[in-house]
Amino acid sequence: MTRRTQIALAGNPNCGKTSLFNELTGTNQRVGNWPGVTIEKKSGKLLKYPEVDMQDLPGIYSLSPYSPEELIARDYLIEDLPDLILNLIDGTNMERNLYLTTQLLELGVPVVIGINMMDVVEKNHQTINLKLLGETLFTPVVGVSVTKKKHLDELVKKSLHRKESREEQRYVLYDKRLEVALSEIVKVIAPYVPRSKQRWVSLKLFERDEQIEKSLGLSLSEQQDIKEVIEITEKIFKTDSISIIINERYNFITKLVEQTVSQKSLFEWSASEKIDRIVTHRVLALPIFAFIMWAVYYVSIQTVGTMATDWVNDFLFGEVIPNTVGEWLANANVAPWLDGLIQNGIIAGVGSVLGFLPQMIVLFLCLAILEDCGYMSRIAFVMDRLFRRFGLSGKSFIPMLVSTGCGVPGVMSCRTIENEKERRMTIMTTTFMPCSAKMPIIGLVAGAFFPQSSWVAPSAYFVGIASIILSGIALKKTRRFAGEPSPFIMELPAYHFPHVKNVLLQTYERGKSFVIGAGTLIFMSCVFVWFLSSFNFRGQMVETDQSILAALGNSIAFLFAPLGFGNWRSVVATAMGLVAKENVVGTFGVLFAHSDVSEVGNEIWGNLSASMTPIAGYSFLLFNLLCAPCFAAIGAIKREMADLRWTIFAIGYQCGLAYIVSFVVYQLGSVLFGYMAFNVGTALAILMILSLIGFFLYKPKPSKAPAIQIL
Repeated sequence: MTRRTQIALAGNPNCGKTSLFNELTGTNQRVGNWPGVTIEKKSGKLLKYPEVDMQDLPGIYSLSPYSPEELIARDYLIEDLPDLILNLIDGTNMERNLYLTTQLLELGVPVVIGINMMDVVEKNHQTINLKLLGETLFTPVVGVSVTKKKHLDELVKKSLHRKESREEQRYVLYDKRLEVALSEIVKVIAPYVPRSKQRWVSLKLFERDEQIEKSLGLSLSEQQDIKEVIEITEKIFKTDSISIIINERYNFITKLVEQTVSQKSLFEWSASEKIDRIVTHRVLALPIFAFIMWAVYYVSIQTVGTMATDWVNDFLFGEVIPNTVGEWLANANVAPWLDGLIQNGIIAGVGSVLGFLPQMIVLFLCLAILEDCGYMSRIAFVMDRLFRRFGLSGKSFIPMLVSTGCGVPGVMSCRTIENEKERRMTIMTTTFMPCSAKMPIIGLVAGAFFPQSSWVAPSAYFVGIASIILSGIALKKTRRFAGEPSPFIMELPAYHFPHVKNVLLQTYERGKSFVIGAGTLIFMSCVFVWFLSSFNFRGQMVETDQSILAALGNSIAFLFAPLGFGNWRSVVATAMGLVAKENVVGTFGVLFAHSDVSEVGNEIWGNLSASMTPIAGYSFLLFNLLCAPCFAAIGAIKREMADLRWTIFAIGYQCGLAYIVSFVVYQLGSVLFGYMAFNVGTALAILMILSLIGFFLYKPKPSKAPAIQIL
């Protein structure tokens, strides 16, 4: 059996790698405008050449293993030995992207370079001399536009031709004094390293890469010879070895760019730069962001999405499906318990969740447009300025953006954060952002208690951000998390009109995930809830208030009474939300469907609003937004923390913060709006606020932080 051709797709973040991978392989990997979208290598077969496999590697800036994604890419390129490396470069930022290219050329693997975004380069009235660039880098160079699908076939054909030619990949040369030092190192390692790898290994040893040195098994005398070569070269250049390599690479790149790229006038602003002067402005950036997110939630939750949701709830799941199924069941003479299971359990529960699908689709569509046009990457940049004041960096905001779709990939994308303390803190707080599974809860509370208010839905988004910021302030004041935030480097892609395919694909994938959740896990949960709410401990079918579920809910309802929702139905819905957040709505659908005065549809929310005050309803929303996420996200937290004690600490912190926030909002809000008189709970809420203010203002940061540990 012949070995399949392996092509590694490598490049900087935001250069268009994943988009190219999707076009060439026909797969549907997620495309995003921030680092960390590809956190593991992904494989696919080329559509026109099924005998060729392509590996989409994480976006990296260099092959120095300073971050998890760089380690993944480096290990694959060095250990798995692909037949060819396809290096994709952002044509609008050549100098930054070519740094990785110089390293790839040294690996001894054939390289083909694709210069992406040539359409943008032309719009900026620039030109790139592709022929001279290829001659200088000793490899084929093809100008492409992935979004316009231009010259992609040529890129693939040249890649396959380069692989078949079996020509040895040449590399660029630097200062003669450095080359002499590298040649001396090569003499030492020649018996241990294949000729094709000697250039790369000698450079790594010159940079004092301990991992590479250990893997060679050099003798002490050989190690000493290499050390002397490095020290002599450092004295000649009057700087350390790593700086020598970096400076030499950039000296070469600067000259190359000057020769091959026509630069635009320093006084000429591109359209993206003009827009960024406003949307990333130090004063205007956050208000603009707040307005945009308000508009997104207003369109999806209050207007366009609501009209479709009302139709689905009132007509489809309120009349058509229940009446049709009811007739079938009546004609079949099914047992009363089976009729109740299907009508009050499955249709009422799953239908109440699917009823929010139109709102979800509109929301996903709006977010996909913001992501694809390049705006969301600006928010990560803006948030870096804000987060850095509170102990986090813009890199921590990226998992939070991902979490707006689902908390599981949001937690997983924390792998790209190098600082261990910052990574753990981001894992603990990233699920505060309202994911798609929490959207039905937001729609439920907004529709039941605040039908005319457009602030409720977007407030959930900003409560999540505020909770993350305040958590950053508080946790950084403890020895466990003290320290400076890690640096954040990110390329800002040029603004462009959203690509219809990408937008619809992201919307479809998120909507599909929502429907699958409703049709599987939510389905089973609704059956489980119906059974416990229909039978007592003796196995007799009873009214809901005498059921097993009512007994279990009432046994712990007192814990939530200070939060305003101490009735057993709300408690059970909150508990079921730990399985999947959509279960909160599905559980209410099952429990309220038992009532004679309600039916599946918006009348269920009338029963909900009658069970608690609007302030209590908002408190219920806040608790379910901030408390521990679903089991799947908890599992992701455990995997990323790699420690059970850290996982327990994270879940405990989330639940504790949710309880405090809901308690303060309910106690103070109820007094402020006249729902109850000043009492002990109100005094305790005020005391909590004063204590937190004192902690934030007067608690000093630890002067020196020890290693992270859980006692």
